[in-house]
Amino acid sequence: MFTGIVEELGEVVAVERQTDAARFTIRGALVTSDAHHGDSIAVNGVCLTVVDLVDGTFTADVMAETLDRSSLGALEPGSPVNLERPVTLSARLGGHLVQGHVDGTGTVLERIPGEHWEVVRISLPTGLARYVVEKGSITVDGVSLTVMAVGPDAFSVSLIPTTLALTTLGQKGPGDPVNLEVDIIAKYVEKLMGAGA
Repeated sequence: MFTGIVEELGEVVAVERQTDAARFTIRGALVTSDAHHGDSIAVNGVCLTVVDLVDGTFTADVMAETLDRSSLGALEPGSPVNLERPVTLSARLGGHLVQGHVDGTGTVLERIPGEHWEVVRISLPTGLARYVVEKGSITVDGVSLTVMAVGPDAFSVSLIPTTLALTTLGQKGPGDPVNLEVDIIAKYVEKLMGAGA
């Protein structure tokens, strides 16, 4: 379980493509400082399992299902990535409950700069719009954000200077893909309401 508060902007060091999977090696001095084999680390919002640790880098295997549902397949050596370790029971929940299970990908449609922040409009895949509400939470590339506005096929978020400087969202331009995870509570409510109908 994560909170969507990115701890570190890491970098992809190597990508080994396989027939139905890929193996990524990622540099992240902070997230690897106390990591062990088998631990989870969120990479652009995708929960990955550490299989190897060497000198501030970790390696993780990514199966076809994850490559198909997320934008990780587009990563290359040198790509920046948002990194977060799992939340502990003693930590503050600064963002919202994030599983690291990506629901789909959106595309950056537009960036509107302001004096102190930037509005980013992102496409919303069919089937996910019903889980996204104005002033609700959504995870974009592993970053917990508040939805500013939502329509049937897109939503907007406002990014403060810290988010722009310390996450990949400051570098994403129109046409770039982003990983989306909707609020898990909305999905459970829908299922329970359907079961009672």
